[in-house]
Amino acid sequence: MWVGWLEAELLLGDVHTLKQKRAVVRPVVAELRRALDVSVAEVGHTDLYRRTVVGVALTSVDHAHADALLDRAERLLASRPDVDLLSVRRRLVRSDDLD
Repeated sequence: MWVGWLEAELLLGDVHTLKQKRAVVRPVVAELRRALDVSVAEVGHTDLYRRTVVGVALTSVDHAHADALLDRAERLLASRPDVDLLSVRRRLVRSDDLD
C-alpha cells in the first residue's frame, strides 16, 4: 500500500475575518474531496486571516495512481483564482517503509 500526503500553504485574497476565511477555505476543501475522493482538512495557520495550510492525504495500491492524485490536487489548488499557492510539501511512501 502507498500512503501519500500533501501540505499546501495558501495566501487568501481580500479576507479580514475568520468568517470570511472560512467562506474561502470551505469550498476549496469541498472541491478537493469531491474531485479527487481524498481526505482533506485545514491543518495550519488556523488563527490567521489571510493564510492557511490545507492537507491532503490518500492511500493507494498503486504508486503511479497516488502520485497522479497528488499532482491533480496541486494543480487544482494552483488554478483557483481566490487563493495563491505559496508552497507545497508532499511525500509518498510505501506502508512497509513506515515501520
